[in-house]
Amino acid sequence: MTEMAKTKKEETLKIGRYELSSRLILGTGKYASMDLMVKALEASGAEMITVAIGRVNLENRGEKNLLDYLDKDRYRILPNTAGAYTAEDAIRIARLARAAGIGDLVKLEVIGDPKTLMPDTFALLEATKILVKEGFTVMPYTNDDLITAKKLEDAGAACVMPLAAPIGSGRGIQNRLNLKFIQEAVSCPVIVDAGVGTASDAAICMELGAQGVLMNTAIAQAKDPVLMAEAMREAVSAGRKAYLAGRMPIKEYAVASSPQEGLAVKKANHL
Repeated sequence: MTEMAKTKKEETLKIGRYELSSRLILGTGKYASMDLMVKALEASGAEMITVAIGRVNLENRGEKNLLDYLDKDRYRILPNTAGAYTAEDAIRIARLARAAGIGDLVKLEVIGDPKTLMPDTFALLEATKILVKEGFTVMPYTNDDLITAKKLEDAGAACVMPLAAPIGSGRGIQNRLNLKFIQEAVSCPVIVDAGVGTASDAAICMELGAQGVLMNTAIAQAKDPVLMAEAMREAVSAGRKAYLAGRMPIKEYAVASSPQEGLAVKKANHL
């Protein structure tokens, strides 16, 4: 395999049978307008876009909805089960999306607490098992716990999507060590989902070895969503390159950038 082929392979994110060149996945909520959302999506370079199917009217096709603003030739639509508080509700939403012709991909969310929006991992695991058996490519939103991540992978999840911080909080990564443990524990892609606030957060996620980042609020609620989308695109790319390059070892004390050997002799010779 040539170096160029190796690089191309490294830069492809594979989730189940789907391959993406961009490692940035975006949501579609909270934008001030649909026009602004479209512009931000374009600026981000994202190829996979997630949509809260439970909040989209799929029955009345005479009425324009969110899906009509998304270029199906440009984006891979990722239905999500946002709003589901039981495994049954999440499974129903996933089936509804597939029946509507959107496909077998699903970002699986089962919320366990309305205040923190933390996931119900027991219900999440149950729903994952059922949907995988039904042929879905399941991308579960979970907490930053390696045991849960391992169980989800064993259940057939195509990736695991641990939170960095509570949904929409913008607090950045709260526990880097947990993300490290998860990456060591599973062989499927790890995509950080929820809690990113700005470009440096996204870059750090990637530098820590995450295979991708999913975000919504950090872009949609920025003062300039389009510019922030560009920043996130560059941050994810830079973070991935830094991870592949391998950072220098962290040292306790200063180490001179220029060699010091021989300087004393040279100085003495000039006296």
